[in-house]
Order: sequence, then structure tokens, then C-alpha cells
Amino acid sequence: MTSNFFEYNKMKTIQALRYHFISRKEIKVMMILVNVFAILSAILFFYKKISPVAFLLSSMLWFIMMILFWFLLPRIIYKKSSSFKDRFKVSLNEEDFMLEHERASRSFNWKEFSAYMESPHFFHLYFNSRSFFLIPKEAFEQEEKARKIFKEKIVK
Repeated sequence: MTSNFFEYNKMKTIQALRYHFISRKEIKVMMILVNVFAILSAILFFYKKISPVAFLLSSMLWFIMMILFWFLLPRIIYKKSSSFKDRFKVSLNEEDFMLEHERASRSFNWKEFSAYMESPHFFHLYFNSRSFFLIPKEAFEQEEKARKIFKEKIVK
């Protein structure tokens, strides 16, 4: 199965990067802890056990974390990565995954991938927790067939 040449849409790609960050276990744990801390500080402030400054600081921590993971990090990654500005073509077959660029191509054995995830507009193919490909769903004429291949070939 071969895709058409595709380019990355900036807003959809930034949304996919948000999904990537939010899906990481360490970030989920940190978000839960910060939320619990913020709720606890609100309760303690309501019962006048802590000062308004302490409540304000815990609230600021929550806001900073949300701004960082929702707005800043995805935009920084998008801006730094030149690959989001190029055109690619993907070929899927039984043995490997081939990524073609206008100047070169590279084949990857399915065993090199450690995980697979879907977001609304992309397939996320992971080598490890920090290295991955984003493949737009719209690149495939038969999205369901591509999904089936990814599920079969990338075993967690």
C-alpha cells in the first residue's frame, strides 16, 4: 500500500504533537500531581489554612504547565523540525515501512517500531518514547487498510 505525497498542515501537526506530549506517562503523572496539588491548595485556601500567596503560586504552577504543554512545546518542536516542511510518501508492505522523500528514501523493518498511536488526523509510529513519525491519515486513500497494517505489524 502506497500513500500519495503529503505535506504537513501546521495546525494539525501541532495538535498531533499535543497528543504526543499528553500521552506520555511521565507527563500524565505530573499533570495529575499538579492538579491534585492545585485542588488541595484551593481547599486549604477556602478553609483559611494557607495564605492567598500560596494559593496563587499553586495556581500559577498549573497555568504555566498547561501553557507549556499545550502551546509552547508543540510550537517549538514544529519550528525546530525541518521535516514538517518537506513532502513525503509512505509505502507499507509485509516486510517493511518505506519513507520516501524527494531526494532520498529509507526503509524500516516493522520490528524497529515499538508502539503505534492514533490522533484525530495522524498515525503516530514510535521507535521509542522520544523518536517517532507522524503520518497524516489523509495521505492514505484507504485509511482503514493503513490502520489495519499498523495494528498488525507494530506489536507493543
